[in-house]
Amino acid sequence: MSYTALYRKFRPDTFADVKGQDHIVTTLKNQIRADRIGHAYLFTGTRGTGKTTVAKIFARAVNCEKPTEDGPCGSCRICRAIAAGASMNVIEIDAASNNGVDNIREIVDEVSYSPPEGKYKVYIIDEVHMLSIGAFNALLKTLEEPPSYVIFILATTEVHKLPITILSRCQRYDFKRISIETITGRMQELIAAEQVQVEDKALRYIAKTADGSMRDALSLLDQCIAFHLGRELTYDKVLDVLGAVDTEVFSRLLRYVLERNVLGCVSLLEEIVMQGRELSQFVTDFTWYLRNLMLVRSSDDLEDVIDMSSDNLARLKEEAQLIETEQIIRYIRIFSELSGQIKYASQKRILVEIALIKLCKPAMETTQEALLDRVREVEEKLENGVIVAGEGGYAQGAYGIEAGPGYACGDGASVGGQKAPLPKAIPDDIRKIVTKWPSIVGNADNPMKQYLKTAKLSLGTDNRLLMVLEDGLTSDYFTQHPENKEMLERMLSDFSGKEVEVTIQTVTTRQEFEQNYVDLSQVIHMEIEEED
Repeated sequence: MSYTALYRKFRPDTFADVKGQDHIVTTLKNQIRADRIGHAYLFTGTRGTGKTTVAKIFARAVNCEKPTEDGPCGSCRICRAIAAGASMNVIEIDAASNNGVDNIREIVDEVSYSPPEGKYKVYIIDEVHMLSIGAFNALLKTLEEPPSYVIFILATTEVHKLPITILSRCQRYDFKRISIETITGRMQELIAAEQVQVEDKALRYIAKTADGSMRDALSLLDQCIAFHLGRELTYDKVLDVLGAVDTEVFSRLLRYVLERNVLGCVSLLEEIVMQGRELSQFVTDFTWYLRNLMLVRSSDDLEDVIDMSSDNLARLKEEAQLIETEQIIRYIRIFSELSGQIKYASQKRILVEIALIKLCKPAMETTQEALLDRVREVEEKLENGVIVAGEGGYAQGAYGIEAGPGYACGDGASVGGQKAPLPKAIPDDIRKIVTKWPSIVGNADNPMKQYLKTAKLSLGTDNRLLMVLEDGLTSDYFTQHPENKEMLERMLSDFSGKEVEVTIQTVTTRQEFEQNYVDLSQVIHMEIEEED
């Protein structure tokens, strides 16, 4: 005998077996009990929530010879015939492939004939939104005033595509997404019947991935069991089969983003890709992780809403203290946009990398959340003793307030938007370093050599050497990794024979450097030419 998929094998036969749709089941049972059965029903809702299943149970219940409290008895002649698909009382139509006027006219002609047995002829039209305008018009009159023995049940996942004339003629029932707890409970019943061992954590992840669809959950469970047939299905094995990423990876990724560490983010993404993870699933799961982070940040009483273990919840609360709500909202927006783009993209990895760089570099955006993030970055730099020069030579304060002309603008910065004044004297050790800078850079090891080639030298406060770098990977190499800055200072000290401290500043454009800093290489070069 051929194998039957779990979602077909365990499809509910009675109203009692239907999970997560109690509001609909109770109403239909009361209608049958009180003999107040309508002539047209509209079942709407996302895929896999039980629309067609409930329609079939209802069709059997209204024709059953010995109905019970939970619907059809399942044992009478009519129930057995309907279940086997051999009854003329229940007619199922797929509107996706039978969507023309002629198909509907055949139904209209058949309606005039009473059922050969039982009380009602039930027409179940699935994906009814696929009908053409002409087909809808052909159905209207019959749908409004069918014979007393005819019931129409229309099912659709896209109710907004139905004409208002159809909606007004039906009793509408909205099927809800099924909760993670309900789906998990149902799967526990099934694996007990199938005698399969599965970790509860694995079941909960499958239930979350199913996004409210019982059918999707059972299909995913079927897939995972088949891949690891004969062995216990663990959480890690489910992640492998579905190409998903463990939540611990999201925690690492968030910390890299908060550190503005683009290199760390890209390297972590490389690990995810090399493990064979599905990037679309990664984007969805990281967005969900950010949503949980936002909820924890917003309230202390949302443990029941967030589906995760106590250990992961404790870690999430710890991480929530490292980030502001506005930042999380910006991250969610960026990844939500990415989720819509990545589905049909041929270069998924590049899109994810761009999104990660956006998270690390709020200067790339002009939205309100990005501006707040940029202000927050300035505050952090000021707290760490890094003076930030704004455009036009104004020093940006902790809250983005600019100092007016005549105020100190930081290391080597200009005043009032004009060229910074030349230093009165350049220390001999700094002069020596600037003069021999090409030779110093040539003796450095890669990748430091490549980064130093683009550096500009200026003079900061206390006659310190000021090295100005382009914002991005170049500046991150020194600012995000203090050991690289220390290595540079040791190299310069060895060359000059004196202790050298280097202050690092970042700029986004060459024009910004020219406006705010003095290029010592040009000054010293001019002095040498005059002496010659």
